[in-house]
Amino acid sequence: MLSISLIKDAIIFDSLGQFMDKGGPVLWWLAALIFVFWLIAIERILFVLFIFPKRQQHWLTQWKIRHEHQSWYAHKQRDAWLSQAHLLLFQHLHILKCLIALFPMLGLLGTVTGMISVFDTLSMQGTSEPKLMAAGISMATLPTMAGMVAALAAVFFYSQLFSMMEKKELHLDKLLRSRA
Repeated sequence: MLSISLIKDAIIFDSLGQFMDKGGPVLWWLAALIFVFWLIAIERILFVLFIFPKRQQHWLTQWKIRHEHQSWYAHKQRDAWLSQAHLLLFQHLHILKCLIALFPMLGLLGTVTGMISVFDTLSMQGTSEPKLMAAGISMATLPTMAGMVAALAAVFFYSQLFSMMEKKELHLDKLLRSRA
């Protein structure tokens, strides 16, 4: 049973390696950026699930132990905590947005490098070797497809993450104002 699983894993990794090789060097750069995107995205999810609730509870406790909530100083303190929450919640989201914009651009760069490879093959071999041209066309289309798929998945995730961050921020604002 274990050997069947290892064989399946080897086949999957071999297929992935072939896909990456057919896409050319640009596809490897795209894969690296996708990895960075998901690394940052997972960090943001873990922050929202585990770290932010502790910070929120700390701010709510600090607000609750205040003797007065109506003074100018109290309002400024509450606003400072809300600003801190905003900065913590939306930290690194601009990097995610930038990476999303780079995904299709790298895909298009792969298209250009693949087409250059096709034209190079045509100039050296002529049209007598269709397999060589097919490799260049593959190198032109795979990065484009991968860049678009990565961008679509990332845009969907980013919008969900951004919405979650806004809800957390509004919820904290509501909690701090309701205890005033």
